[in-house]
Amino acid sequence: MKLDVVFAPAGLVPAEVQGRTAFVIDILRATSAMCAAMSHGAKAIIPVASTEEALRLAQTIGSGDVLLAGEKHCVRIPGFNLGNSPLEMTEAAVRGRTLIVTTTNGTRALLACQGAAAVYPAAAVNLGVAAERAREVLERDGDLLVVCAGRDGSFALDDAYCAGRLVAATLGSRRPRREMNDAAIAALDLVRRYGDSWERPLTRSRAGRELIRLGFRDDVADAGQQDAYPVLPLFHERRVTLAAVPV
Repeated sequence: MKLDVVFAPAGLVPAEVQGRTAFVIDILRATSAMCAAMSHGAKAIIPVASTEEALRLAQTIGSGDVLLAGEKHCVRIPGFNLGNSPLEMTEAAVRGRTLIVTTTNGTRALLACQGAAAVYPAAAVNLGVAAERAREVLERDGDLLVVCAGRDGSFALDDAYCAGRLVAATLGSRRPRREMNDAAIAALDLVRRYGDSWERPLTRSRAGRELIRLGFRDDVADAGQQDAYPVLPLFHERRVTLAAVPV
């Protein structure tokens, strides 16, 4: 068995991703917002690397069903329909729509995992179904990769804690340390430090503190609502759609 956590995608090389199943975490806020959007009926989400690419793609698609969503420095990009808040992804806003999304960290992490066998956006809000799929993958393949979006290419407490919660839920009572990389062990240690409280690691992280300072305290609270949006988004062929989950 092999279980790897990566605290930021900057150092990922294609060989580390190729053919593996990856779970990508940007709990504050991209993967939380994606789960909210898919839970509320969005048709698809297309992550892109930049504002300019988002605008070009929207123009190319040219459909009234397309929405631009995303943030730069935590706030909605001027001219975009939506920001990066899970609370904006209401049914009235997103049902039946395709969202073209660019964010500072989360979309880059997803794009860094192209070439994987499957890529699942994960967060607290879909932890249960994500962990269930991760267990299936680990039992089937004996291999799992968890990629944190991090912050500006480096470690982020909020994502690392979420990775630890996902790994803990996937493994259950097992702790095969010899088959985990150092980052996976460290992520589990964060869970031991903070316990089951999402609030503490989210609000104490740099991202959480900045979002609260900018008036997004409710986003931080919503991102910590475990299993609030119990869907399993799947990033495949450059778009995020819903994967089937057992009923």
